[in-house]
Amino acid sequence: MTVTIKTKEEQDKMRVAGRLAADVLDMIGDYVKPGVTTGELDQVCHDYITGTQNAVPAPLNYRGFPKSICTSVNHVVCHGIPGDKTLKSGDAVNIDITVIKDGFHGDTSRMFFVGKPGIQAQRLSDVAFEAMWLGIRELAPGKFLGDVGEAIQTFVEKNRFSVVREYCGHGIGRVFHEDPQVLHYGHRGAGMELREGMTLTVEPMVNAGKRQVKLLNDGWTVVTKDHSLSAQWEHTVLITADGFEVLTLGAEARANLAKTGS
Repeated sequence: MTVTIKTKEEQDKMRVAGRLAADVLDMIGDYVKPGVTTGELDQVCHDYITGTQNAVPAPLNYRGFPKSICTSVNHVVCHGIPGDKTLKSGDAVNIDITVIKDGFHGDTSRMFFVGKPGIQAQRLSDVAFEAMWLGIRELAPGKFLGDVGEAIQTFVEKNRFSVVREYCGHGIGRVFHEDPQVLHYGHRGAGMELREGMTLTVEPMVNAGKRQVKLLNDGWTVVTKDHSLSAQWEHTVLITADGFEVLTLGAEARANLAKTGS
């Protein structure tokens, strides 16, 4: 397993890429409303990344993926392909953005609701969000990947939801998907020991029903096997000397961080 340790200069470039990815999610929120198609959301993001940011949308043509973002609606777990699907009130959609700037990747996703969410959808999203942060807070030199997985799995299952196991977080840098794989389940003390300078994603996929998923015939779209709702949040994180730095915080989260100083 080859894991890249980023130099200070590379870390700075990762910060830029991460900020750009977060800015896309900040921008697209106003467009997520009843009547919009996922294809239209993709076009807005594509134009913003390539035009305003002068950057590259990493998913486009990556291993044959045909669009610039992923849009995963309701029971779609991940890798939903934007297209003709029209969003309606009550839908929950994960928008997954990866931007390449100066050769480095920033990767992040958020849940968005179209109008007012259902009670289960809101709770599922909240649990997935907190699970991601519980995993992130385990990141520090000398900790283990299993610490991340156990923190996420324990919390999710305590809330009577399930963690998808077929898809996971990953190392990231000059390459979209590097080692190590960051599983969202596991046992404390297991797996690779973490080191300062590693950059990786934490991105638990949480299902309202059972954890089993299936891949659709398009070769990309992953859905829950029992058609239950799924939710996901994702950040790109740098492991620092004394813990972690989240590289993909949105403007609101950055402002809150500045206020609290933590």
